Amino acid sequence: MNRELATVQVLALLPTFEDQASLSEIFRHSNWTLHFVAGLGQTKAMIDEIVPGVVISDCTLPDARWQDVLCELQRRDVKPTLIVASRLADERLWGEVLGLGGHDVLATPFKAQEVVRSVSLAWRDWRERLRTITRATAKVTLSSASGGLRLAY
Repeated sequence: MNRELATVQVLALLPTFEDQASLSEIFRHSNWTLHFVAGLGQTKAMIDEIVPGVVISDCTLPDARWQDVLCELQRRDVKPTLIVASRLADERLWGEVLGLGGHDVLATPFKAQEVVRSVSLAWRDWRERLRTITRATAKVTLSSASGGLRLAY
């Protein structure tokens, strides 16, 4: 099985030490891999390097907003799933995140049970999208190799 499918890779954009420490403590009790970046600028290179299935972004970053992070993720062939973190996690934010294509909103300070649930569901969603794209690509490649390009759905 591909490394991308076997290991939960999470990229977190969290500006406060408290949120970073809290998330690290929750992840310490799992076999998931957690990476931190300071802002959107570092996110682009890190996404290519680690291929995260899930990105957790604070609502407001030093150099961007969560919507900017979502735009960057949507440029990818297989878009990592976005979870937005906020101290003011309310229905308005949740509706906006879901409406624009994000996966979930987590309130900070983080609660372990909510993080585990949200990250698990987000990663499963990403993994299924990756598998679907991989299967479709394999079918196109096999069809091309046999003499004609046929798209199989």
